[in-house]
Amino acid sequence: MKTLRLTMAQAIVDFLKAQYVSRDGREERLIHGVFGIFGHGNVAGLGQALEERGGKELPFFQPKNEQAMVHTAVAFAKARRGLGTYACTTSVGPGATNLLTGAATATINRLPVLLLPGDVFASRIPAPVLQQLENFQSMDLSVNDCFRPVSKFWDRINRPEQLLAALPEAMRVLADPELTGAVTLALPQDVQAEAYDYPEIFFGKKIYTVSRRSADAALLKQAAALIRAAKRPLIIAGGGVFYAHADETLGNFARATGIPVALTQAGKGVVGDGAPECLGALGATGTSAANRIASQADLIISIGTRLTDFTTASKTLFQNPGVRFIAINIQSFDAHKHGALPLVGDALAVLVQLGDALKGFQATDSFRKEVVAAREEWDRSYREITAAPITPGTKITQAQVIRVLNETLDSKCTIVHAAGGLPGDLHKLWRSKASGDYHSEYGYSCMGYEIAGALGVKLAEPSREVYALVGDGSYLMLNHEIVTSIQEDRKITIVLLDNHGYQCIHRLQKSCGGEGFGNEFRAREPEHGRLAGAFASIDFVANARSLGASAFTAVGEAGLREALTKARAEKKTTLIYMEIEVASDVPGHAWWDVPIAETSLSDAVKEKRKNYELARENQRFHY
Repeated sequence: MKTLRLTMAQAIVDFLKAQYVSRDGREERLIHGVFGIFGHGNVAGLGQALEERGGKELPFFQPKNEQAMVHTAVAFAKARRGLGTYACTTSVGPGATNLLTGAATATINRLPVLLLPGDVFASRIPAPVLQQLENFQSMDLSVNDCFRPVSKFWDRINRPEQLLAALPEAMRVLADPELTGAVTLALPQDVQAEAYDYPEIFFGKKIYTVSRRSADAALLKQAAALIRAAKRPLIIAGGGVFYAHADETLGNFARATGIPVALTQAGKGVVGDGAPECLGALGATGTSAANRIASQADLIISIGTRLTDFTTASKTLFQNPGVRFIAINIQSFDAHKHGALPLVGDALAVLVQLGDALKGFQATDSFRKEVVAAREEWDRSYREITAAPITPGTKITQAQVIRVLNETLDSKCTIVHAAGGLPGDLHKLWRSKASGDYHSEYGYSCMGYEIAGALGVKLAEPSREVYALVGDGSYLMLNHEIVTSIQEDRKITIVLLDNHGYQCIHRLQKSCGGEGFGNEFRAREPEHGRLAGAFASIDFVANARSLGASAFTAVGEAGLREALTKARAEKKTTLIYMEIEVASDVPGHAWWDVPIAETSLSDAVKEKRKNYELARENQRFHY
């Protein structure tokens, strides 16, 4: 058997260059490059290997924060519909643990990313080394064991030959849409530099084919019968529709059957908001149209969704006492939720099967008229929310900003958002023109994702104009990838909405009976010792320019339109800064379970607790 003598790190690089994923005959690289920040735990091992052997096939990218590089990889994978990602390497210690938030983001959202943190010496001879966490119960633990609960596959490579088993398994998990998430291989720094005679065949081209799994025929027959018997069926479309590239198939299915479609955050855009069958966002951040139809539905057909508390309004949304559930999902774990009839399989393949089984079926005329009426009522509300006249002297609202962006950006643009008040307002108010124009990270709702995520989308689709919509709180957490975007000549546009704090949670706090505490960016007030003084003065425009970006300040609707035009003409990353109304709530159409204190000195909290207990009575258990 012919062998190649390589270090463990060199073997990783050569192996990753030969990994591919394929679906429907389209072949792509599985690992498109490596993001990394070097330290003593990886610079002389994996760093040396990347310098010597990475080349254009496995390019190296230099992020400015370890958490951010995972977000970039996750957003890239999302934009590529789960087909392909990046690897991320760090040194042992804080560099490694900084990856944890990104790892959780990837796994919760069922998106692939490969993490290669350095680790302590496998030999243990120099221990304890710099940045080593000593555990009094075991010498086999390091900070990298923290990745176990947030990884879909985890291993520590204590001998170079262990790669022969670990790497193929890691790739299998990354490429499988049923299993995928963060994959972590902890790499002891001494083992990275050790050599082994690897079989040459180990580095041959490997293609992981993503098959279109069909649903069980007997269960499919039962599902078709349930749909034919339903009087008020509703489809809930989740991210699995997008990842399976089933957008067009779902649209055809909905038009043929007349069954309306409501959308989760991850599913937003898979059916355009202008389509007659689209009811828009569902759940706690949903439209009145989608939530009204859902509350009375006698059959829910969920496709590619985890049915989180936001989607189900904390299990208060589906109030029809006879409601049944059908779930189409590649993941059996999700397909059985709410006691659903599980159609485990690829969303596109199962929709084709179901369409064939339902030929001739159409929702009743009376139900379709209800759907039209619900859409028309929501359209009126939408116009009121987004186009309300501005009182002289007041600032533009977040809802109005969304409308202007929606009117200005075309179907080849993508908006990226993740946390704070923006996801809720965008889910409800953004009107998708095409699949892929709406990119939400709301599985983990991770503050700081937005700019790094926008870079990931731009790397995945360089021809798109990519916009990161971010609040001042999220911007302050993780803005450094502006520099990386400029280094890589990948222009993104950042629309920063400044409302002087974590106002989304501030509103939630007050809605729970609180008076407002610890959520606004204010100076400490000497008299009471609280953060209740003047708003902090932050020059976000100067900050962005100091990182190399172009930057503009926009005031009012006309100012925003002008700034967007200027930003479009810029060749490098650009920030648009807007100060918006601090309190500008968009009406809600569903409940969300946020427990209120059972005992309190506050009469307001006591009253909110009573209302909370009443609302909980609407929660339903479906089995």
